[in-house]
Amino acid sequence: MTNVFKILLIEDDKSLFEEIKARLTQWSYDVQGIDDFGQVMEKFSAVKPELVLIDIQLPSYDGFHWCRMIRAHSNVPIIFLSSRDHPMDMVMAMQLGGDDFVQKPFHFEVLIAKIQAILRRVYNYSIDTVKLKTWNGATVDYEKNEVENDVGKVELTKNEMFILKLLVEQKNKIVSREKLITSLWDDERFISDNTLTVNVNRLRKKLEAIGLGQHIETKVGQGYAALEADNL
Repeated sequence: MTNVFKILLIEDDKSLFEEIKARLTQWSYDVQGIDDFGQVMEKFSAVKPELVLIDIQLPSYDGFHWCRMIRAHSNVPIIFLSSRDHPMDMVMAMQLGGDDFVQKPFHFEVLIAKIQAILRRVYNYSIDTVKLKTWNGATVDYEKNEVENDVGKVELTKNEMFILKLLVEQKNKIVSREKLITSLWDDERFISDNTLTVNVNRLRKKLEAIGLGQHIETKVGQGYAALEADNL
């Protein structure tokens, strides 16, 4: 299993679809949609998603119908989305094999947390799936919490390594402070905005010892970025 999970988003509200897709893409999920709502199973078979997000109210057939169809062929996790607040909708969703139910309107942080929780449970997904990474000629060892290059080796705390991994996996891209805090919180490493600043500063200072401090760049008002040498 790779770190890029495919999500099939079955949502006919185009503006909501685009908003959900944009948010999930920021978290490096591969989000696919439906072009023909009478051909949902064909798209499901083609995409082979690791998770399905499905609205209840859809053209042609409702989400319950497609959940039944999917469950006849697959145990893929399914999260229902619905603007209806009838208790029986949630009961029906669970009885048909849904894994979770999110009421519209929702906070995206809640949806993302639910998606991450299900992926961890079903696929045993962890941020430590990959143990080693090469970055600017240095070996980043996620398991040992060490960064080593020709200059030397530094040891990081778990929080510092967690932050570095999130930045390195999105190298040359800005990772927002909100995403870093949410990721650390979701991993039960409870961290505040001020604590994040302290951890990043400590991380940068340690990396300076092996000539990599300048590669962690602060983007004022946005977040941080782990830069490769040719992007400095």
